[in-house]
Amino acid sequence: MSTANGSAASKPSVSSDGRFRHQSSTFRDVIATGTRFEPEIGRYKLIVSYACPWAHRALIVRALKKMDQVEDLLPVTVVDTFLDEKGWSLKEVSTDRAHNPPSGPRIPGFENTRYLRELYLAADPNYELRATVPVIWDTKHNTIVNNESAEVIRFLDTAFDQFLPEEVQGVTYYPKELRSEIDSVNGWVLPTVNSGVYKTGFATTMEAYLENVEPLFESLDRLEKHLQDKKYLVGDQLTEADIRLYTTTVRFDTVYFGHFKCNLHMIRGGRFPNLHRWLRELYWNNEAFRSTTDFDSIKKHYYASHVKINPTGIVPLGPEPHIEPLN
Repeated sequence: MSTANGSAASKPSVSSDGRFRHQSSTFRDVIATGTRFEPEIGRYKLIVSYACPWAHRALIVRALKKMDQVEDLLPVTVVDTFLDEKGWSLKEVSTDRAHNPPSGPRIPGFENTRYLRELYLAADPNYELRATVPVIWDTKHNTIVNNESAEVIRFLDTAFDQFLPEEVQGVTYYPKELRSEIDSVNGWVLPTVNSGVYKTGFATTMEAYLENVEPLFESLDRLEKHLQDKKYLVGDQLTEADIRLYTTTVRFDTVYFGHFKCNLHMIRGGRFPNLHRWLRELYWNNEAFRSTTDFDSIKKHYYASHVKINPTGIVPLGPEPHIEPLN
């Protein structure tokens, strides 16, 4: 599943019945020994938006696996936070709306490329869908390896272990003994929470809105009970289930509550004490989560880019603080 925005037609996929539907990812290869995409240093690039929860997953795994400590292993290119009518931009967007300019290394051979969509068309000249992030780009074949975040974090979990610091070699966030439980949690969190906030926020009929906002909060209540006396979602260790839920919940109070009309309750405020504790512990106690969470980029993207939801483009100051302290 990729971000809900970004393409030749950058508008979200809302059907005539007022319901938002996620686009399926089309590039589904993996980096693995013995495949077309062999693990190598200096070959692959990660293209992200700091605003996007789906891309944020890949940033967290990259940080957890300490890939940033290995020169030129998987450098990050960040698109402009503002999403205009042509999609994500690899160059600064000239606009009066709030945005954060692109950063990180340019893509070799595509230094003058303006829009991410141009890379998609280089990979597949017949590509007609939205150009989404994250993207794993292969500079050897000038193509996209994968743009499905769930799959990207799976193969980043192990693909580059031979090059990584010894302390993270073999560390996995999808351990064999917990896979069935992780898959079970992901199975209901994805449609009702990760995608649920988008299906709620982009609904254009009251029927579609109610159809999604109610299951969203039912799942948040379920997560609250699930996290009773638990530090992590599955087992006694950090797994991809935590990573996948974190990138949605850390955006909840700052953008989804107000901008996407998910305003029955905030994560803070007393309704979800266990979920709120879990979220803050991940943020404050783990550098991989804290350093990859950019509230400025998150707020600027959602409030400035979604012109049908927020036509003025005004980015609100609150909530204050963006995330509450542990004590």
